[in-house]
Amino acid sequence: MTRDVAPRLKYPKPALIHSTFFPALQGAKTKMSASDANSSIFLTDTKNQIKNKINKYAFSGGCATIEEHREKGGDCDVDISYQYLTFFLEDDEQLEKIKQDYTSGKMLTGEIKKVLIEVLQEVVATHQENRKLVTPEIIKEFMTPRKLKYTF
Repeated sequence: MTRDVAPRLKYPKPALIHSTFFPALQGAKTKMSASDANSSIFLTDTKNQIKNKINKYAFSGGCATIEEHREKGGDCDVDISYQYLTFFLEDDEQLEKIKQDYTSGKMLTGEIKKVLIEVLQEVVATHQENRKLVTPEIIKEFMTPRKLKYTF
């Protein structure tokens, strides 16, 4: 309704932004928390911390035994490692292959976690390297108030 009324009041139409949040490592039914260091991956985590958190705490969509998983396959809808890969893995074809292999039972939970660990370690390491390049002068320039030009 707002999108219909706004132009009549000489305002621009409002935009709706749909966003998806990262699930907590323990599963979609739990929440991330700054007070629980094991509920998420932080940009300050070391490679070893990332590996340990994913291996210990990332909720799996796999079955109880390897034999059962090979027979029935995993559930990508609840597997946190797969959910994180949908955000961070750039190659859509590789992501689709992982999904097919995991749901068919060809790929095990440990294997999908290994892929996620490699991807996240690279992303976090790149961020940490770039963060080291930020100087107080860059921060000051970025934070300096300036006049914005609106064209509506």
